[in-house]
Amino acid sequence: MFLLQHTAMATVFEIRCASPDERLARQAASAAFDVVDRLEQQLSRFIENSDISRINHLAAGQGTPVSAWTMGCLEIAWHVYGLTRGAFDASIGSGLERLELAPDEFTVHAREGGARLDLGGIGKGYAVDRMAEVLEEWEIPRALVHGGYSSVLALEPPPEQDGWPLTLSAPGPGDDRVLARVSARHRAFSASGVRKGDHILDPRTGLPVQGRTAAWVAIPGADGGSPAAVADALSTAFMIQPAEEIAELCRRCPGLESWLVPAPMAGGGKAPVLVHLGAST
Repeated sequence: MFLLQHTAMATVFEIRCASPDERLARQAASAAFDVVDRLEQQLSRFIENSDISRINHLAAGQGTPVSAWTMGCLEIAWHVYGLTRGAFDASIGSGLERLELAPDEFTVHAREGGARLDLGGIGKGYAVDRMAEVLEEWEIPRALVHGGYSSVLALEPPPEQDGWPLTLSAPGPGDDRVLARVSARHRAFSASGVRKGDHILDPRTGLPVQGRTAAWVAIPGADGGSPAAVADALSTAFMIQPAEEIAELCRRCPGLESWLVPAPMAGGGKAPVLVHLGAST
């Protein structure tokens, strides 16, 4: 078993792989981490002349070419925006409708100026997906890939194991209680919450999220897709959407499941409650 790490996108990416060939595994990991670095140069709004920075400076009527990777990530962002009724919004409320994608031309056009994209809620997951593709190309099938523990993609498990063991831990600062344990094989997981004291805003209102302290999402890891990116975006949306909407989405999407931790009631007990939706529920 090998653990390989790389810092990018303001987090630490890790590859855990079970391979009999350490040299091959390290070469494959190096190629995968190179992909992450290239993606950061394209997707970060903080890097001058990145694809996203150029999009954010478009005036009405202007357009800019983007890479195939950027277009793929944007198409997923647009899809999840519609799927969640705007609860996931890569423009953070500045107006996704101001922009128009032209996938065949790998171009983004601005209907109006003023849209401000931030792919922080989907970029790590998309990078994890592309890393997994590299590992498969290098014939490293038994691996677990994650970006900062919040975006995870489980491929084949180690020999003689049914899956990669994962834990869902309490979201409160300093609280390491395990709320659930899962075994993952060909599944993507993503987590959003308030463990670090961050404030997730509802892009539809601009107000901080209330009533929920954590959300996890799991979806099947289909070959050739971007399950980690979709899970990444959905976990952000599920911090915002009512549980009834999430349950309905789980019913409509086979294999989709979620775990939610409601915010404790004032004066209530401190033990977090875990609500499981989808799959076997």
